[in-house]
Amino acid sequence: MTPRQRCDLLIIGAGPAGMAAALAAAPRGLAITLVDDNIHPGGQIWRDGPGSTLPPLARQHREALERYPNIRLLCGTRVVGLGGPSAPQDAPALLLEDAEQGWIQHSHRLVLCNGARELLLPFPGWTLPGVTGAGGLQVLIKAGLPVQGQRIVVAGTGPLLLACADTARKAGAQVIRIAEQASWRALAAFALQLPRWPAKALQATTLFNHHWRASSHVLHAQGQGRLEAVRIQRGTRQETLACDRLACGFGLVPNTQMGQLLGCALNDRQGLQVDGLMATSVPHVYAAGECTGFGGSERALAQGAIAGHAAAGDTARARAQARQAALARWQGFADLLHTQFELGEAVCQLAAPDTLVCRCEDVPLRELASRSSWIDAKLHTRCGMGACQGRVCGAATHALFGWTPAPPRHLLAPARIGTLAQCPTPVDESTGIRP
Repeated sequence: MTPRQRCDLLIIGAGPAGMAAALAAAPRGLAITLVDDNIHPGGQIWRDGPGSTLPPLARQHREALERYPNIRLLCGTRVVGLGGPSAPQDAPALLLEDAEQGWIQHSHRLVLCNGARELLLPFPGWTLPGVTGAGGLQVLIKAGLPVQGQRIVVAGTGPLLLACADTARKAGAQVIRIAEQASWRALAAFALQLPRWPAKALQATTLFNHHWRASSHVLHAQGQGRLEAVRIQRGTRQETLACDRLACGFGLVPNTQMGQLLGCALNDRQGLQVDGLMATSVPHVYAAGECTGFGGSERALAQGAIAGHAAAGDTARARAQARQAALARWQGFADLLHTQFELGEAVCQLAAPDTLVCRCEDVPLRELASRSSWIDAKLHTRCGMGACQGRVCGAATHALFGWTPAPPRHLLAPARIGTLAQCPTPVDESTGIRP
């Protein structure tokens, strides 16, 4: 076994939580492997690209990672599944793959910092070219997508809408509407609490846009071949806006598939359940950041530091870090977001009978309406069996029908045959023979 295939601490995800975990554990001298499927560390919130400018805190974390020779950063690398048996004193082994090869990665401790993904809710026309997620449009613009002069509508709920609109505006787009589904009453309650987090209050003032409207949500994306207009429900009346792009942000879904694959329990917000030291229900496995529930980069940094100390065996420092006010303070902010921007029923029921719910397998709502569960739907319609393996439609059906998608059993994503060949053949326990 080469040194590359074993480390003391394996961290999955190099966003704020993963970087904080690595930097907290590094002074202990452990051999740390930090894995991310993007080409640069930073995650979604600190994403690098020709159309973005990294904030000072992100640059500081990157520079700090480079100062520790015991941190091995593997960008462009992803986890595709389980890696077979591991020793009782070790964390579960994982099957990793980069552009050149696949291998089984063993580690003494494992920290999951998988982040979150956008919740995409189906509505008529949502599959038209020109319709994206709000976070997705931010990523495209940071990667260099030209939007100069384009008319953009942003719809959904939460502060991400304002951040998306700001990114588009700075790139030269014309933001003609920000449709927020929450009521003015909820927004006022949110604003009254913001002074508890002065930096967030200041940020809100810089992001404010006079095209922002409350009690508004998308009804229909219209166009022949690509988006041409969007119909919006605004209070008791409707309006149709001609536009070039529609960016929808209905909230975030914690990325828990890897944790569930390992057997980790979930909390009441569908994130990975952790204790005060960020330990999951699986021995030797920790979790931090958005995969434990949406809460922003500040909460992710605090959780990541605790997880890093705890996974490195420095329990005293992890407990001291946990006792600091930062985590409780940012957990309070997360709770406020969850309360004031909770999705209304009307937004969750926008799809028409012929609206595709599963884009990968072209499954419309009418074929799912008579099904009793996620498994029943998969067996009879192939919903969730396409390229995304239910990451998009699984969350949508949870909002539509209350279904809970079953966790993956072995693989998280399609993998090369050469990578799969790295996995040991299971042994028949009754005969001791490999089939």
